[in-house]
Amino acid sequence: MHILPLFPALGLGGAFLVSLLGRRSKKFCDIFTNVITCALFGLSLYSLCILKSQTSPLVYKVGGWIPPIGISLVLDGLSSFMLIIVNFVAFMITLYSVNYMEKFTAKFKFYTLFLLMLAGMNGVIVTGDIFNLFVFLEIASVASYALVAYGVEAEELEASFKYLIMSSVASLFILLGIAFLYSYASTLNMADIAVVLSEKGLNNAMLFASILFIVGFSLKAAIVPFHAWLPDAHPSAPAPISACLSGIFIKALGVYTLCRLFYNVFGANPALLNLFMGLGAVSIVVGALLALGQVDFKRLLAYSSINQIGYIILGLGLGTPLGILGALFHLFNHSVFKSLLFLNSGAVEYTVGTRNIRDMGGLREKMPVTSSTSLIASMSISGIPPFNGFFSKLIIILACIHAGHVVYSFWAILGSILTLAYFMKLQKNVFFGNLPERYNNVREVPFFMKTAMVMLAIACIVGGFMVLPKVKKYILSPAQNVLTHGLDYKNINEIGVK
Repeated sequence: MHILPLFPALGLGGAFLVSLLGRRSKKFCDIFTNVITCALFGLSLYSLCILKSQTSPLVYKVGGWIPPIGISLVLDGLSSFMLIIVNFVAFMITLYSVNYMEKFTAKFKFYTLFLLMLAGMNGVIVTGDIFNLFVFLEIASVASYALVAYGVEAEELEASFKYLIMSSVASLFILLGIAFLYSYASTLNMADIAVVLSEKGLNNAMLFASILFIVGFSLKAAIVPFHAWLPDAHPSAPAPISACLSGIFIKALGVYTLCRLFYNVFGANPALLNLFMGLGAVSIVVGALLALGQVDFKRLLAYSSINQIGYIILGLGLGTPLGILGALFHLFNHSVFKSLLFLNSGAVEYTVGTRNIRDMGGLREKMPVTSSTSLIASMSISGIPPFNGFFSKLIIILACIHAGHVVYSFWAILGSILTLAYFMKLQKNVFFGNLPERYNNVREVPFFMKTAMVMLAIACIVGGFMVLPKVKKYILSPAQNVLTHGLDYKNINEIGVK
């Protein structure tokens, strides 16, 4: 139970120490930051082990104050699952950054902002208080604005400003929704809010608050039609931040919060689920079609993120155990292979100095590790067996058919075909074909960049085993059960470990 405060505290404390001591030594920044992210990943795995020995969620009461007077931190199957995803990818990103961020000045500032963003994401996941969820969300968001603009070129500054404006609007919607919710429930503890809503029901004010939350968190998750900030922000940021934004940021601050609020607090209803299915299907098709025409490596991946988030929202919108399982599994898979693809794009830009795929070709001769890991990630995201993306997409498609939504299964299949098309275009233009003479002296990227990419590629290969019954019951099933039995969340203050 007492490990729960460590998830936000380690990031915040690490950011403070790096900002204080980092300017004196680059090696200190590299080592200390990787120790922090590795420790957080280890704690995430330990949290999963703890939950296996418990019959109920863990509730940590900050300062010993009992909710709703005090603030609580909650560890259940869903939060443990998200912590593992966020901190594993964050560890791979900081490992990659050891070499990649050498070309930027003031490396310690990058690590400081990254640890702040990581602390905010972890805080969002473990908090049981909706206002503190907003506070942690803002900590992560403010750090991300600075990181998008980290290169301080005109493109980065413009993208960061656009992202700041749209994300601030999203935050305003969320804060206004919290105000309406507090005026009705007279509490900020999410479990207590769920109790009040189950007893008093939803009035017009609560329906309006629901709309505010849907718009606000959909903006954070970059779901169509709330996606306009993402195609500029992701390509402009340094590759490690692009990987973080697409791999875990939009999931922790967007998808996870939608799940927690609308499954565990408000309770899923048919109108909401239909809305999610519609938004998911539109995101799948629109994201794929927009990605097809891109020639910028990272911009193509940004539109691909919109496309893949659609699968997760579609699975959640089905509301069935199979649909939820597929959505959560695809959330994990997308975090892994999309982070890998953005790191691949960073490796290519690091060596050849351009993101325009028309100016490349034949790089697999000079960059075999980057080429091989990129091919694995491309096959995974396209849903080609036996890689992990195939299994999660198959589950979502079967869940659509099983629930009687055959039309949505068609859109999911079409989206996968289009995904294969634009990733085959990407592989052909970047890694296959003839190598231009100007790239004869290109070399593979340094050790730590290669190591991070290889480890993520291994996760793409072995990730498919998560659907095996003996593995699923320890990782996916606990998270699935939290959403399947959504309104059981309102009992955690009574049944949680004191």
